[in-house]
Order: sequence, then structure tokens, then C-alpha cells
Amino acid sequence: MSEIARLREQIELECEAMRLALHGYAAVASHKAIEQKYNALGQHHEALEQLVGKEEANSIIVETYLRVIG
Repeated sequence: MSEIARLREQIELECEAMRLALHGYAAVASHKAIEQKYNALGQHHEALEQLVGKEEANSIIVETYLRVIG
């Protein structure tokens, strides 16, 4: 699996965790837990920027976020 594919998968998993924390069964996630997920997304974004450039990294993050979280 390429590094880009691995980061895409991680981004999707972080987004899914945020979606469940916000809207899942018994949504009781703390602000801190959600903030940690957003921070992890930021780290993945920075890693992607190094591999594909800023614009493509932005596209990947936004597309995945919108698809998973809505």
C-alpha cells in the first residue's frame, strides 16, 4: 500500500470516528475527543502535502470529510 493510500485510509477512519462521536448511537463524545480527531486530521494533511502538494492534499481532506461526515 502506498503512503498516499495509507494516509487516505487514516483520514477516512478519523472522519468516521468523528461522525460516530457526533451523530452515532448515544453520542456522548467530549469536546476534547473530537478536538483530538481534528488534530489527527491536521497531521495527516501535513503528511499528504509533502507527498502530493497543498492543493491536492486539501482536495483529499475536503472530499473525504464531506463524503463521510456530510
